[in-house]
Amino acid sequence: MEGTTEFGRHLIGAMKEAVAHARGEDVGAIVHVVKVPVIDVKSTREKLDMTQQEFAQAFGFNVHTLRNWEQGRRRPEKPTRILLAMIDREPETVRRVLSDIDEDAREAVNRP
Repeated sequence: MEGTTEFGRHLIGAMKEAVAHARGEDVGAIVHVVKVPVIDVKSTREKLDMTQQEFAQAFGFNVHTLRNWEQGRRRPEKPTRILLAMIDREPETVRRVLSDIDEDAREAVNRP
């Protein structure tokens, strides 16, 4: 591959390896399977003694989406289920992290 940089050759090799892996070929890749929990959103919200509106606002969810989850019309996607599991087990930690993010954003906006 004349004219290709070392990074380019590495990238091409990685892509070939990814295609081989997708075909089911053994390329020596290590695969980590993460079991994402199923969370009863309504039960989590009620445990925190929050209304749908309060829960949605506190944790950054759309209240209509929250209602759809609770009524079984929709199911949260994997990353959201991970967040919901964290809220279920460590709600104060999640609140603190979200508060820190809000504070960092406010500081960034107010910087000269």
